[in-house]
Amino acid sequence: MLPADRFLAFAALSLLLIVVPGPSVLFVVGRALAHGRRAALTTVAGNTLGAYVLVAAVALGVGSVVERSVLAFTVLKLAGAAYLVYLGIAAWRRRGSLRAAFSAEAPAHSGPRTLMDGFAVGVANPKTIVFFAAVLPQFTDPARGRVPLQMLLLGLVFNAIALVCDSVWGLAASAARDWFARSPRRLAAVGGAGGLAMVGLGVTVAVTGRTD
Repeated sequence: MLPADRFLAFAALSLLLIVVPGPSVLFVVGRALAHGRRAALTTVAGNTLGAYVLVAAVALGVGSVVERSVLAFTVLKLAGAAYLVYLGIAAWRRRGSLRAAFSAEAPAHSGPRTLMDGFAVGVANPKTIVFFAAVLPQFTDPARGRVPLQMLLLGLVFNAIALVCDSVWGLAASAARDWFARSPRRLAAVGGAGGLAMVGLGVTVAVTGRTD
């Protein structure tokens, strides 16, 4: 078991990274505005699961491969970017039908599909895996042994903080949803803006990052 000071130091560093809105937060906020609180929290859960898969990958050694390999990094980055662009285009095309999401007669947004969308965004975030690959090893204590287990425990700390912070973002966005629901024009604007934001986010992810 790691000493408490290492957990606290890693938690503080993780909080600094998480509180700044990034791709995951923007995706959660978009889902909250489009589909409400349940979809937002389901997205957060999926995103958290995806992020922990990255922790497990780093703990098992995949992270070091991605950190050293420009090709692996680029493939993962472009896959995540392409998925965000796809979701953004889909949101733009459906911008005029958002009103149905507020109707009692409208079918509920698929929970499993929402969970998987959040998971895909979480697991396809190249910056997150590079962060884990670069930071997690620094907070382990090889003298205590079981380094992979230490990394998994540190990953739980990161994901617990992310779960809380992202949920707060989702709840705040869903609380503002009622104001948009009173106007079909506002709803269409939200759908269009959210779709364009996701497309822009995907493009940004694609063109930024490592250049080595």
